[in-house]
Amino acid sequence: MEVSPCADLTIRHVNLEQQENQESHETEGFSARTLVVRRGQPFKISLALGGRGYDPVRHRLVFKMLLGDLYVQIPVNFSKQPAQPQWAAYFHADSLADPQTLTLYLCTPASAPVGTYQLQLHVLSTYQHKTYRVGQFTLLCNPWCKDDSVYLPLESQREEYVKNDFGFLYMGTPSNIASRPWSFDQYETDILEACMSLLQVSPQHKMDWNKDYLSRGDPVYISRVVSAMINCQDDQGVLMGKWSGDYGNGVHPTKWTGTGEILSQWAKSNFIPVKYGQCWVFAAVMCTVMRVLGIPCRVVTNFNSAHDTNANLVIEEYYSPMGKKLPRSKDSIWNFHVWVESWMRRQDLGMAYDGWQVLDPTPQERSAGMFRCGPASVKAVQDKQLNAAFDVPFVYAEMNAEVHTFIMSNHQSFQVDTDSDRVGALICTKSLGTSLPQDITASYKAQEDQDRLYTFLKNTNNNLSLTAVCYNMYGFFPSLSSAPAALDRRSRQGLTVSLKFDHVPMAGDDICFTVMVANQGNTMKTLREHVNAQVKEYSNSPGDTFWEEHKVVQISPHQTLEIPHVIPLEKCEVTIGENLVNLAVVIEDEESQERVLAHEDFNIASPEIVIQVPNKENVVPQKEHKAQLAFTNTFHVPIGGVLTVAGSGLLENKIQIRVLALQPGKTMQEMISFTPKMAGVKMLHASLVLSNIPTVIRGFKTISVKTL
Repeated sequence: MEVSPCADLTIRHVNLEQQENQESHETEGFSARTLVVRRGQPFKISLALGGRGYDPVRHRLVFKMLLGDLYVQIPVNFSKQPAQPQWAAYFHADSLADPQTLTLYLCTPASAPVGTYQLQLHVLSTYQHKTYRVGQFTLLCNPWCKDDSVYLPLESQREEYVKNDFGFLYMGTPSNIASRPWSFDQYETDILEACMSLLQVSPQHKMDWNKDYLSRGDPVYISRVVSAMINCQDDQGVLMGKWSGDYGNGVHPTKWTGTGEILSQWAKSNFIPVKYGQCWVFAAVMCTVMRVLGIPCRVVTNFNSAHDTNANLVIEEYYSPMGKKLPRSKDSIWNFHVWVESWMRRQDLGMAYDGWQVLDPTPQERSAGMFRCGPASVKAVQDKQLNAAFDVPFVYAEMNAEVHTFIMSNHQSFQVDTDSDRVGALICTKSLGTSLPQDITASYKAQEDQDRLYTFLKNTNNNLSLTAVCYNMYGFFPSLSSAPAALDRRSRQGLTVSLKFDHVPMAGDDICFTVMVANQGNTMKTLREHVNAQVKEYSNSPGDTFWEEHKVVQISPHQTLEIPHVIPLEKCEVTIGENLVNLAVVIEDEESQERVLAHEDFNIASPEIVIQVPNKENVVPQKEHKAQLAFTNTFHVPIGGVLTVAGSGLLENKIQIRVLALQPGKTMQEMISFTPKMAGVKMLHASLVLSNIPTVIRGFKTISVKTL
């Protein structure tokens, strides 16, 4: 800012010291048109003066910070930084050595509203009152400040849950977890501005901007606004949800790889919702927004997540006598459901419920009239405090409902199973500093529930010792080389039935499994076996049957019978893609007509794109480096599609390469260049969207960019 000097004191230039301030405020890297600082911490301003220069007897300086039409006036004084963060302005100790140059510090309370402030400087003297528009700054929450209600004590946690601009979303099934890389993109161009716009276009702001601004000091309030604004059910939210049908007029949710393009498209379109999102997209975008606003956040996956529509903690599932799952219940179990947790104090609930809070932007149920969920204290969920705000009963039901299974025959239903352990079988998030999932089920479940779940997961895996070892060493259940198996189901007549996979189902292979039938009775039995496979989306009931077999077998007393089955590759390769399979077997005793059901949902593991970085130990900012991508076609048909390579902080724009007719068994290799912007751990990730098979092939490489 430049002004013409006059006889009395004038301000010739104001330097907001953006680089120095953003380094000290841990906001370095934000691509913003304004200074970005955190509340509860001083930031520096330098003034170049004209005219007579500053005289502490003659002149008085007053800063005015405006948020909308709200403002606070702060006189500059000679006191030091206040012991407790508050609205304050003070001179640097050596500031008066040169009356033509002043160094000042401004400080905000640790509970100041988040937003973009206009900054004015008033110069008062006996003969004049001048006002200068100094500029603007964006104020964020401060997890580094002990007085801030989002304070995180460990630096490793702040690095992961605030500053890290990439992560992994976990999908699939508890026994075969699929990791999906995601760019949160908080440092990309215009992302901070889009997140601030999200607050400005919210219904709360439009309804009463004054109340909204005053409430923005509370992360509980902010998180409820953001949770509602990520979906577009009630507002100009970021994403439109869609779970089935034609996605031709938008982007299929599986094809998104990062938040940046979603928020940019939303902001540039004047806040028209982006098409389309599903739970992991909603959650990942919300994680970006919360990290940008300075609220620690992580993405969480709940495997076998219940949507209990009538809140009775019971989910009912129905099968036909032939083993086909029937869409007869309004309740549902999603194979996985993704939400976020944010870290904050809960002054409304008390210290016992501080810490991680569940927030779910996927539009499922209304909370206080809007499609949003949370913040629900994870500790309140564990303690079964169902009266605690906000939405604890809904979250509790997602991981604690009981499943009742019925077989429908001649318009009558016969209950064949009750399962108290399937729902919420595994809850995980990205572990600190690695790509591995961390099991956080224990933070949601009471100890007795956790003990029962551990037994359940052990019983559903063939390699019990390996499961136990991995659980103890790493705190999570990994994707094991041994295949999942359904729990045994037992009839009143002493028949026990289970499903066992010969190996983890892989793309490009036949699906091989065995039906295990044990006769614990004292008589020979003639049995009818009905096996049924249906494609299913993770959030919906299965579709039509794509494979089935029926057999009649005999089993002797106290015999265990193994019935092998193979689903040929050609039956499922083009049909299944990224979807899951609901596999069910019904064993019918011909004499008693009693039926036993065993079922298992499973996903098919995809091949990976391998990314290698030569001289990866010497990657530094502002220098071009190379990466090699390789992928081998394991499918039995030629494939083609579009390969997209992205990397926040590594690539300015995405790289897209068309892949044509890659033959079975052949390997594609591509070399790309990237130039890091700044030091730190970054992620290069690639996705190949196939044109002739409904599958996306992915790969990633984390890269440690060294300081110059």
